[in-house]
Amino acid sequence: MSRNPRSLAAQVKERLIQKGLERRMDQLAKGPATPLSIHHHATPESFTRFDRQPGYQQVRLMQDGAQRLGVESPFFHVHEGTASAHSAIGTKQVINYGSYNYLGLSGHPAVNAAAKAAIERYGTSVSASRIVAGERPLHRELENLIAATYGVDDALVMVSGHATNVSVISHLLGPKDMVLHDEYAHNSILMGIQLAGAQRLSFRHNDLESLERLLGRHRHQVERLLIVVEGLYSMDGDFPDLPELIKLKKQYGAWLMVDEAHSFGVLGTRGLGIREHFSADAHDVDIWMGTLSKTLAACGGYVAGEHALIENLRYLAPGFLYSVGMSPPVAAAATAALKILRAEPQRVATLHVRSTYFLEQVRALDLKTGYSAGLAITPVILGSSLESVRLAALLLKQGIHVQPILYPAVPEKQARLRFFLSSTHSVEDIDKTVVALKKALSHT
Repeated sequence: MSRNPRSLAAQVKERLIQKGLERRMDQLAKGPATPLSIHHHATPESFTRFDRQPGYQQVRLMQDGAQRLGVESPFFHVHEGTASAHSAIGTKQVINYGSYNYLGLSGHPAVNAAAKAAIERYGTSVSASRIVAGERPLHRELENLIAATYGVDDALVMVSGHATNVSVISHLLGPKDMVLHDEYAHNSILMGIQLAGAQRLSFRHNDLESLERLLGRHRHQVERLLIVVEGLYSMDGDFPDLPELIKLKKQYGAWLMVDEAHSFGVLGTRGLGIREHFSADAHDVDIWMGTLSKTLAACGGYVAGEHALIENLRYLAPGFLYSVGMSPPVAAAATAALKILRAEPQRVATLHVRSTYFLEQVRALDLKTGYSAGLAITPVILGSSLESVRLAALLLKQGIHVQPILYPAVPEKQARLRFFLSSTHSVEDIDKTVVALKKALSHT
């Protein structure tokens, strides 16, 4: 007996649809249908209101707590003019330790002139992503200069330092890969790993024995493995053992990425970063990353390395491909600053001398400075967020601007004041600061 090609289920479904249509036609013939009643549970306000979100609640808790304790907020001070060793907050002139202008190049006449000339020629925006219509000669000039400075094949600049880490890591890695990073890694590194979907493990700060144990345990379990460290840690002012990291990455067949946001322009006799400090071969690090917003007096990030890496990112990394190209005055300013860095190594020498002197004077007050190497960044660890805010406020009244670093940016017992030194700080500036710090401590 032959079977009907349509299944019994299909025939039943068709019949039910037909009956439904017939009932609906009957309803229409009798008049307007009664609206169907939609039953649903009310959506909790915590899912729909911004003022009920955990992040906002945390902000309000901090603000209300500060108000009850009579402590002014240490955040969002408005600086007038260029911020370097000195700044103006409102009408008050201050010695400034809150900026990353390590070599005093932001505001340098040659840097300003380069930015102005770029505006006159190219305008304030390239008005497109670089791959379609946003490419300008000054982009390649900056990238070629960065690559030449590192001694590698090529470089790529992006409009945000944070987005550079996110874009590079998320583009190169995936769920079958792993990232091992220092526990003090910057948020941008963690966000890049999260977006990549890669496995993530941290090793103890600057503890390469801890890193090697993780490599031995996990390297065979994944495809690509990336080790990420920073050239100079912005919270503590210390740096990793680069030669040992290179040895480990070669031994275990891994990639090594170094974030030089704070080390470029600071480490090394000429300010060429951690590779110069250790006399390392630039090719032994797979991915050099840095920012243009510190020493280079601009804004944005860069990646430097071999040709294949940069071409991959240039044509395919979403954070570059789908972003507008770097603003002309920003690229021109960074280029000018990099040229000055290469031509005037005495700025770096002065920074080293001032930083060492500051660290010695602060330690003479028997204050905790953690792991600081005395290279541009020195924390004063107080162990209390409230005490850190109060001390920062007392210092500001004496004309010293320094930012407190509070929980959850650091553990509560590690709350601190973070001093950024510049080559433009004078010995007199530092002496005044130490006197003010000693006086403020006697009132907390």
